Amino acid sequence: MGRLREEDFAVLREPLESGRQSRESISVVLILGIFLQALMFALNYYLAAPYSLFPFKEEIINIHFWLTVTIIGLSIVYSIPFVYKRSERIQYALSILVSHNVGSISFLIISLFTIGLEDEGMTNDADTLMQIAYVILAVALLLFIIIMVRYYISLKKGHYRKGSKKEEQRNELANMSFVPKVVLIGGAVFILITKWISHNSNYYDSSTPGILVLGMIVFYAMIAVLPEQLIILYCKCKYKSFNFSERGYLYSIGEQKTERRRKPRIEA
Repeated sequence: MGRLREEDFAVLREPLESGRQSRESISVVLILGIFLQALMFALNYYLAAPYSLFPFKEEIINIHFWLTVTIIGLSIVYSIPFVYKRSERIQYALSILVSHNVGSISFLIISLFTIGLEDEGMTNDADTLMQIAYVILAVALLLFIIIMVRYYISLKKGHYRKGSKKEEQRNELANMSFVPKVVLIGGAVFILITKWISHNSNYYDSSTPGILVLGMIVFYAMIAVLPEQLIILYCKCKYKSFNFSERGYLYSIGEQKTERRRKPRIEA
C-alpha cells in the first residue's frame, strides 16, 4: 500500500461522502450493535450450544462472552459525541469489530454448533467436526487473501480513482437495481443446498439445514467485505481526507498536503 497515492483511494470515500459512515451514523450502528450482539450471543448460548457436541464449545462460548462484553462496553463509550469526535479512527475500527462479532463470529459459531448437533447433526465425531471447522476457516482465509490481492491490483491500476469505471459500478450498486436478480438466484441456490443437506444428514427439523446454510452465507459475506473495511481504516489512519472536521465536514483530498506546504517555518 505504501506506493499508492491518496488519489488512488478516492472512490472508497463514497460511504463517507454520502454520510453512511459518518461519525454520527457509526454511533447509531454501535448502539444498535449492543442489542444485536446480545441477541446473537443468547441464540448461541441458549439454542445452539446445549444441544451440540462440538469440541471445546464451553471454551468457545466463554471467549465469545467476554469478547462481546468488551465490545459492548467500548460501543457505549464510542457512541458518545465527546469521545468519537476526538478519536474517530478508533470508532471506525470498533465498528468493524461490531459488524464481525454480529455477522462473522456469531454466525460461524451457530453453523459449527449446528453441524455437530447431538444425535442429528451431519456428524458427531469430534475429530471430523474439528476438520470441518479447519476447512471452513481455511476457505475464509483464502477468500480474504484473494479479495485483498484483487483490491491491491485494482488500486495500482487506478480503478478506484475518481471518474473510473469502478466508481460507475459502485454507483449502480448503490441504486440497488441488482437486488431482484440476486434474491432470485440466491434464493434458488439456498433452497438447493438446503435440500441437499437435508437428504444427506440426520436433522429432524427441516429448518435446521436452512439455519446452517444461512449462517455460512452470512459468515463468508462478512469475510468478503472485510478487506474494504480494513483498507478504509488504513486510509483513515494515513489520509486526512478520510476523516471529518470538528464541525462534521469531510476533509477534501489533498488538504493534508496543502496544510503541510502552508505550515510556517520557525525561525531561530
